[in-house]
Amino acid sequence: MSLRLANKNETGAGPTRVRRRWLLPAIIALAWLAFGVLGGSFPGLLSEVQTNDGASFLPAGAEATEVAHLQERFAGGKIQPALVVYSRDTGITGADRDAIARSATAVGKLGGLAGPVSPPIDSDDKKAVQLVVPVSGVDGFAAGKTVREMRDVVHATTPLGLSVAITGPGGFNADFSEVFGGIDGKLLVITAIAVVAILVLVYRSPLLPIVVLASAGFALIAASAVVYPLAKHGALTLNGQTQGILFILVFGASTDYALLLVARYREELARRDDARAAVVVALRASAESIVASAGTVVLGLLCMLFSELTSNRGLGPVAAIGIAASLLTSLTFLPAMLALLGRAAFWPVRPAAGARHGLWSRIGALVGRRYRWVWAATAVVLAALAAFAPTLKSDGVSQADVFLTKVEAVTGQDTLAEHFPGGAGNPVVIVARQEAAERVAKAVGAVPGVDGGARVNLDPATGQPKVLDGLVEIDATLHDPADSAAAMSTVDKVRDAARAVPGAEAKVGGQTAIQQEIRDAAERDRGVIIPIVLLVIFGVLALLLRSLLAPLMLIATVVLSFAATLGVGALVFNHVLDFPGSDPSVPLYAFVFLVALGIDYNIFLMTRVREEAFNDGTRAGTLEALAVTGGVITSAGVVLAATFAALSVLPILFMAQIAFLVAFGVLLDTLLVRSLLVPALTVHIGRGVWWPGRLRHGAA
Repeated sequence: MSLRLANKNETGAGPTRVRRRWLLPAIIALAWLAFGVLGGSFPGLLSEVQTNDGASFLPAGAEATEVAHLQERFAGGKIQPALVVYSRDTGITGADRDAIARSATAVGKLGGLAGPVSPPIDSDDKKAVQLVVPVSGVDGFAAGKTVREMRDVVHATTPLGLSVAITGPGGFNADFSEVFGGIDGKLLVITAIAVVAILVLVYRSPLLPIVVLASAGFALIAASAVVYPLAKHGALTLNGQTQGILFILVFGASTDYALLLVARYREELARRDDARAAVVVALRASAESIVASAGTVVLGLLCMLFSELTSNRGLGPVAAIGIAASLLTSLTFLPAMLALLGRAAFWPVRPAAGARHGLWSRIGALVGRRYRWVWAATAVVLAALAAFAPTLKSDGVSQADVFLTKVEAVTGQDTLAEHFPGGAGNPVVIVARQEAAERVAKAVGAVPGVDGGARVNLDPATGQPKVLDGLVEIDATLHDPADSAAAMSTVDKVRDAARAVPGAEAKVGGQTAIQQEIRDAAERDRGVIIPIVLLVIFGVLALLLRSLLAPLMLIATVVLSFAATLGVGALVFNHVLDFPGSDPSVPLYAFVFLVALGIDYNIFLMTRVREEAFNDGTRAGTLEALAVTGGVITSAGVVLAATFAALSVLPILFMAQIAFLVAFGVLLDTLLVRSLLVPALTVHIGRGVWWPGRLRHGAA
């Protein structure tokens, strides 16, 4: 077949009519191309508006957040302390001290600092020295750049044999920024390669994958163009994890919607000669399920707005914007390009009728004959895997375990813990009334786990306590590492001791308190958001399928699939990959994505079942729908799993775990739940599945 933009019948129309038929698709395609050229820089700009420090994850009303804001006022601005840690196994020498002094002077001349570098602080064993550098944290992107410049300076001025690393909040922020800074490069390239490779295998055409990839690219640009100004002006919080998920979700959703539309288009091309008419019919036939699918995911993601964590509340709208952009390009740019390309989109393979007597017809025949055994056996397998879900360790991990590679902040933290008290550089911060400050310091200093007592912070210029609205700051260094469970337990005791002082009005913050409140809020969010997501999805399915029983069945199967995925995740994380645990938000993120996306494939299947059932009855309609949609839905699931698996290239524990859970869960749902469990249950229940809708009175 030669490469052409229209078939013989289309070119046979009058020139004016042909131009008119091509005018609207051409305008739509050119408009998106122009938008892509003008807005192509937006995805790359997102890393500049990321906020990756722990305090930004907390809600504004959290006690640790209030203390963080007060600290900013005391300091005259937001500060991310960077700790420069020097060590020598045989002890710090006089020459080392001279080099450290020169290094401190050079660092002090850098821009981006919020104050002078502290004097050298010696460890008790005289084998390490630390400097505290107050880095301005108003702009997280700029703060990361400042710390990277500091690293260049200190490494260049450190003599042989003296180890040095920069850690602390500033160091960790810089390492996070570096990991996520290249997210628009490596991650996008890997995702694009995976999508193209799968689409070439599916379509056996070089043109169509390029069109689908372009549709996903325009969707990403559109989403980024909306997210960037919102994040820049503080309307929502964007962090590196959310940005990575946005990129993956846009590519996965855009490809899924394209697969569904193109599959229906191919069916219509087998029935008619006019390719443009085939596009119109295919768009009308598939738009309902595509819009319902996108709407379900958007509403499910927006349920994250009920979260206490600012990071979760940011993820919801950011990801929802990405899905909406994917829907927009899939229903505008993609149909326009299909209309312009005509049958040439499938070159060099001529479109033919879908294979209805292949693998999926045989699977349908099996379901039709043995539906009771099929759904029972499938449910037993899923339940057996789900039994391991409670063994998933999701009560949090230390900051050092967040990275899967050894970054400098982790190296420095290890050195700090070896030579200094575990909480050195990350003190517990207590804000109390000035008149009660000494009593608070004494009470906190007596708490077991507080190393060296507590002290009221003094103004370097006056040597007196710095007072703000009658409040002063008190610092207490913990014996245990700031992100450890032992430190969090000590913080509880510090809070009790400080609050017990009459008239103190004490509030407790600092890195340990922040981590503790993030963990507590994440656990609370699981119990609140999961029921809301299920309720919202039930409502969407009930409206779409005009049934109450079918939505209950579909939700039950997806929840069972989610539980089985968590069980497999627990086995892999605990016994294969030997992960130390997981963030408390991991099960929530996995649930939202798996349930929302899992329902997607059931929507694609059940809307086709409903369409076929009107003419042939529920049993025959289910088997026909399975045969017709089996290939395209499986392809969509494989693409989505591959795109989420790409998140594992980022050396962050949270991203690796989400990548595995969502990729495995999508495949499990696609290959087992949607292919066997749902069709078998639908055949078993029969027309009653549409209760109380009118379709239940039709043929079985």
